[in-house]
Amino acid sequence: MKFFIFAVLAIFVLFFLLGLKSQKGKAKGIVNGHLAEPGSAPNCVSSEIDVQPEKKVAPLNGSLSAIKKAIISTGGTITSETESYLSATYMSKLFKFVDDVEIRHDKDNIWHIRSASRVGYSDRGVNRKRVEKIRAAIS
Repeated sequence: MKFFIFAVLAIFVLFFLLGLKSQKGKAKGIVNGHLAEPGSAPNCVSSEIDVQPEKKVAPLNGSLSAIKKAIISTGGTITSETESYLSATYMSKLFKFVDDVEIRHDKDNIWHIRSASRVGYSDRGVNRKRVEKIRAAIS
């Protein structure tokens, strides 16, 4: 029984430390005119070209102001903004994990989006669900 309690406590401390680590990061930004690639871990989705099918989402349609309102209404905090780029963060309630959402203007009212966890390997589909919530809030 003591081992079980110790193991649960160790896992709790590990998650707490990972949450703290995620708070010190920042969005990757624009890389060669595009949003950063998702990487190999399944904790990111993106609408950019050349993204693996399991990480692909459709770009957003709408104005920058509508997208900003959608991000804020779904719990995001805007951290950086220009006419063609916006980054925001979302923080989980329990362990305070921080995820980044970035958008970049492509053409007309088309905006590419990237949603990624800063730490960890899997996100259990949280980033894909977040993009769909933002998309629904724009409509």
